[in-house]
Amino acid sequence: MKNSDGGKSYRSQWDFGRFFQTLNYFEIFPVISWVKKLFSQPNQKQFQQNGGKQMGVVLVAGATGGVGKRVAQKLQAQGYQVRSLVRDLDKAREILGNDTDLVVADITKPETLTSLVMSNIQAVICCTAVRVQPISGDTPNREKYYQGVKFYQPEIVGDTPENVEYKGVKNLVEAASQYLPKSNDKLLFDFTNPSTEIRDIWGALDDVVMGGVSESNIRLISDGALFTGNVSIANSGGFASIRTKNFSPSLNLSDYEGIDLRVKGDGKRYKFFVRAESKWDGIGYSYSFDTVPNIWITVRIPFADLIPVFRAKTVKDCPSIDASNICSLQLMLSKFEYDGELNPRFSPGSFNLQLESIKAYGANLPQFVLVSSAGVTRPHRPGINLDEEPPAVRLNDQLGGILTWKLKGEDSLRASRIPYTIIRPCALTESEGERELIVEQGDNMRGKISREDVAKLCVAALQQSPACNVTLEVKEGENKVNDIDWQNLFSPLKSN
Repeated sequence: MKNSDGGKSYRSQWDFGRFFQTLNYFEIFPVISWVKKLFSQPNQKQFQQNGGKQMGVVLVAGATGGVGKRVAQKLQAQGYQVRSLVRDLDKAREILGNDTDLVVADITKPETLTSLVMSNIQAVICCTAVRVQPISGDTPNREKYYQGVKFYQPEIVGDTPENVEYKGVKNLVEAASQYLPKSNDKLLFDFTNPSTEIRDIWGALDDVVMGGVSESNIRLISDGALFTGNVSIANSGGFASIRTKNFSPSLNLSDYEGIDLRVKGDGKRYKFFVRAESKWDGIGYSYSFDTVPNIWITVRIPFADLIPVFRAKTVKDCPSIDASNICSLQLMLSKFEYDGELNPRFSPGSFNLQLESIKAYGANLPQFVLVSSAGVTRPHRPGINLDEEPPAVRLNDQLGGILTWKLKGEDSLRASRIPYTIIRPCALTESEGERELIVEQGDNMRGKISREDVAKLCVAALQQSPACNVTLEVKEGENKVNDIDWQNLFSPLKSN
């Protein structure tokens, strides 16, 4: 009797050492894992892919202002790379400290928005504003302006609203459109630019764990990584795979639609697994794909098309994958499809699958957040009672059309192809914030809000797909809150 390897049926010698090494690599033995961690170097890095932390730079324009400086601080606290666009370097160092990346530029002068300022940006948060102060003057630290409680008759000092609120914003939008990435794909693994983390997280997981003798590995080569080896059906085996250790912390890909693999194969059919639990032998969500010999292809894997399986058997009545808790990824060559069906493109022996990248695709996240102002549409609005409106609306004409030019600045962003969020805060204060936030659309809102809470809103918008292409007004409520459900806050809003 012959097997599909072309030879007689046999049992090959099982490699217990490799079995032990596999379980040890994936930390299946708790005691051994604890001992390894106990004696590991204290500064040994763990592989992490968390939110926007592994992505490019967030450019903060107006970073020395009341909102901008808070935005820069909160981005840094969340692990983002921050680049602060400022006009006065000494003043910026005094306000922001020495631990931030500062670039000198002026949005009213487009020639200053160079590649040094704009390169490698992932997003922009624009907090620039024309300088307003009381007619009676202010202190060097602008205490009268920033306190935001007592009303002082205001005046514009320095540049005009037209130059700052409209032309400056338009300049920044046009510059950003040349440098921002054209999609919001999240790069999970770039095998063409291997790091220590990549080498340390991917390991072989073959049928040796079930008594088989297949053997594989992942090797870093000049233009990617190579998943290669020999798969055998001896000892009732028949699969080889590579898998990541569990991510720490798990990946939150809830804002994405699925995974893109960039691969070059050998004509065989492979499987890709996504796991949403940290168990060693739990449910995996699987997707089978065919390769074309020696041709690079992009395999698009929608989360909605993943099949829940346990040991190659489909799991009935299993919920869809929880994309907010991705624990590990796996690539496999197996003789089986699902539920006993055979892989139609399987043949035992050597195989090669070259990897270029793994990305999450389909995120619809804002890339440009603009801090504008409530009331921008109200000057000269038919039927409006100016006596009931905030000072900025009543004094728009006296202040050089400040709100009118802010609206034109908004329109320049809306007319671009950049995914955006436009935030129109009510009267700004220096209070500590931490109040519930009330958001509306239509520009009829009156009230106040702390600069602290506006900064939180700006940073949160970058991470929320319902905030994409949305214009909103915001004020604080009466109740103090510790945490805000940002998804719930943005979800009811309508895109423009």
